[in-house]
Amino acid sequence: METLSADSAWDECLEIIQDNISYQKFKSWFEPIKPVKLEGETLTIQVPSQFWYEWLEEHYYKMLRSTIAKVLGEDGKLEYSIVVEKSEKVEQNRSVRLPQKPMPPAKPQEMNAYEDYNPGKIENPFIIPGIRKTQIDSNLNSNYVFERFIEGDCNRLARSAAMAIAENPGKNSFNPFFIYGTTGLGKTHLVQSIGNRIKNQFGDELSVLYVSSETFTNEFVQAIRNNRASEFSMFYRNIDVLLVDDIQFFSGKEKTQEEFFHIFNALHQDGKQIILSSDRAPKDVPDIEERLISRFNWGLSADLQIPEYETRYAILERKAGDNGINLDPQIVEFIAHNFKSNIRDLEGAVIKLLATASLKQVDEIDLSMAKAVLKDMVRNSNAQISIESIQSHVCDYFEIDTNKVREKTRKQEIVEARQIAMYLAKKYTKSSLKTIGLHFGGRDHSTVIHAISTVEERLSTSPKYERILGELEQKIEVSTL
Repeated sequence: METLSADSAWDECLEIIQDNISYQKFKSWFEPIKPVKLEGETLTIQVPSQFWYEWLEEHYYKMLRSTIAKVLGEDGKLEYSIVVEKSEKVEQNRSVRLPQKPMPPAKPQEMNAYEDYNPGKIENPFIIPGIRKTQIDSNLNSNYVFERFIEGDCNRLARSAAMAIAENPGKNSFNPFFIYGTTGLGKTHLVQSIGNRIKNQFGDELSVLYVSSETFTNEFVQAIRNNRASEFSMFYRNIDVLLVDDIQFFSGKEKTQEEFFHIFNALHQDGKQIILSSDRAPKDVPDIEERLISRFNWGLSADLQIPEYETRYAILERKAGDNGINLDPQIVEFIAHNFKSNIRDLEGAVIKLLATASLKQVDEIDLSMAKAVLKDMVRNSNAQISIESIQSHVCDYFEIDTNKVREKTRKQEIVEARQIAMYLAKKYTKSSLKTIGLHFGGRDHSTVIHAISTVEERLSTSPKYERILGELEQKIEVSTL
């Protein structure tokens, strides 16, 4: 056999390994390894940490043994030189021989974690040093299940996709699954319903983790402070189903975005399921790197819309039943008609009625009592809307810059957006025609009158125009809550 150096022997090993695992795994686990020496038939390689050695030993033992045998012969051996870190001091390297018998596989739900570390208020064992085995807490609320999620036209696509994902996580075309919609429409409920269904279906076979973007960011910061960023990353890369809520809060956090980008790539490459939620569509999340936005669009994006009357009515009946009260249909109708934009406020109305009835020791709630108790909430739901917010909604809808409707341009699409915004400003605000005109580049009141009459005329003749106005009005109404 030709005389080999440590470098050339390890290069031959890498060529074989690269043909047998994914590119991402090769980059993550084998490229950082350095050959140290080759003595006889024993090759020594250096790995960055004890954690690295444990991982290779557990997951790649057979492949490494067969690879060494091909390169160095049947009597070839592999030893590790491990850099053992303790606090900020690096102790003398030690070598560990690869066991002759493979270790028993860990249960899928068991994840690598690290002991002897107290990260303050962050309680999840993501970044704790020193090897041990622990079962992760999925952080799921058991009340958030599909059976309690009322289906309607406003959420049918999102709910159907969510149920399909729960039946076959990671092995469908909905990866990642991106759920978006304004506050109070049930994003968290739907996201966690997926996690709970997977837990019930697969048990410990799959590891499931629900985490808010704020928690993810805080833990990442702690990991960096404690020099445990690699352990943090490895923990997340081991999750089979990762659910991240309110992804919009990654906005402007460059380091967090970079870390999440790499975790996302590793999970997606390995066929792990990723589920994300946001208060807006992927393309509309501000200050998020384009490469992340691109990946958010790899799978399916589904929005949760404002619930229609029938869905609001069903939600109210369910909430009343959950709290053990039977509301008169007139009361349910009153609430459903006056709280149009937010499921959370529908539930809040029922809870307020229940609390008031309990405090006043009233056996039965009638309509007059409901109106009196909820009058402040109804008034808040009809809070005044600003002209600026209307301009923003209209421009977002037509995908144009907000400043355009204030400029003198006569481009057809800008003129149409400006006229609709003026019409809605008149409908939803108490501003005078002169004030509205001033908000649109100092135009006079006659221009505003012309815009309003033009929109009204189109509404009477064009179903498409009526639909556009209806969608915009919904967006404006939901923003007031």
